[in-house]
Amino acid sequence: MGRPGLNRRQLLAGLGGLTVAGSLGFAALGTGADALASGADTRVRYWNLFSGGDGANMIAMLDAFRKEHPDIAVKDSTLQWGNPFYTKLAMAAAGNRAPELGVMHLGRVAGFSPGRLLDPWDENLLAKYGVRKEDYNPALWNRGVIDGKLYALPLDVHVQLCFYRKDVLKKADLLGDDGRMIEVGSTGEWFDVLKKAKKVQKKGLQTIGLWTNDQNFQWWFFVAFYTQLGGTWFNDDDTEVLFDPDKATQVLEFLRRHVTDGYVIPGAPTGEQFINGAPFTWEGNWSVPVFSGAKLEYGATPLPPVFGKQATHAESHAFVLPHQAGRGGATDEGAHELAAYVVQHALQWAAGGHIPAYTPTLSTAAYQKLTPQNEYVSAMDHQANEPKVWFAGSTGVLAQDLGPMVVSSTMGSAKPASVAERMKKELTKLLASKNPMDGHTAAQGGAVA
Repeated sequence: MGRPGLNRRQLLAGLGGLTVAGSLGFAALGTGADALASGADTRVRYWNLFSGGDGANMIAMLDAFRKEHPDIAVKDSTLQWGNPFYTKLAMAAAGNRAPELGVMHLGRVAGFSPGRLLDPWDENLLAKYGVRKEDYNPALWNRGVIDGKLYALPLDVHVQLCFYRKDVLKKADLLGDDGRMIEVGSTGEWFDVLKKAKKVQKKGLQTIGLWTNDQNFQWWFFVAFYTQLGGTWFNDDDTEVLFDPDKATQVLEFLRRHVTDGYVIPGAPTGEQFINGAPFTWEGNWSVPVFSGAKLEYGATPLPPVFGKQATHAESHAFVLPHQAGRGGATDEGAHELAAYVVQHALQWAAGGHIPAYTPTLSTAAYQKLTPQNEYVSAMDHQANEPKVWFAGSTGVLAQDLGPMVVSSTMGSAKPASVAERMKKELTKLLASKNPMDGHTAAQGGAVA
């Protein structure tokens, strides 16, 4: 049966507001001729969105692969993070100019028209190079499965964490015998911890960095605590909204209380305050290199289970195969071999704070010695993910639409209960809307595995 097409004109029309102004050219792809200049037999073009420390770690892994596989020339290109990246990747796939290998946030895969803009992985070929389903957390692996086929191979899990200053918490008697923050199991216990920490902290600093006016972080925190409450989003076939405004209100009131009780300075630079001595900050695990580089005496734990259930917001970087009309042969096998290699050699990647998705890495002595990574590795087993729908995922429509609503509640410009009702209305609207890269409504698009 023929593949349903999605041409460039249709894609541009569908992307609409998601398209970033400016050139949508493919300069970052290049011809790859320079990658074959070394005399290698096979070229693999690879697009990613990694910059900074992540970019350096990825380059180190690619260089190691090149050294061990001189027959495969890797042409890697780093594009701008966010919608510019996803727009270019979609355009390349629709125009049959896609690279052999790409990276996406796992939450965006369901909306990327799998089967049109993405090709499925050959699991037998991955197994040939040492990567099997059994090497993964089942829930994580299944996030990349759509209509029974694997469209995304997870590289990592990156999570929101509760960073804490051990020097400050020691003064407040908030460290256990193991030198880690005492366990917290309710909202009352959490605010008691903040109260004690505030008594011993430096004056002029906030007690906790909470990114109160950032729509992405506020959304991520909401997802975590809503999941802790057992909150759901949609029914199994994504035809009905099951979002619970009462549970949402509890979460919004919890976030808001950090401001009303004086533990947060709205708009304060969270990382800088933490480095200067603030007891807590909630940040992504990508802050590990920053805080370690500042030589702080600190720890990091998953977001506190204040509603009784462990759950911390998690996303993942995952390898994908952008659609190529003639995919197959040596270049396709090279893409499988490269992705499998990086997944299995992700100890370097863990230096950036990410939890490697390939579980055998987690049991190695080298990984278990990493601090504070070894303190929050359990987050792999209690991930709070966004729903598996086309409008979810990092920098996706869901965060763009609902994130500002959470901010309005946390900052006090709107009441939590009214915001919760607005969130449900927006979810209902989104569920009935069309995926600009698919042409079907969420309800018509078929169940997602």
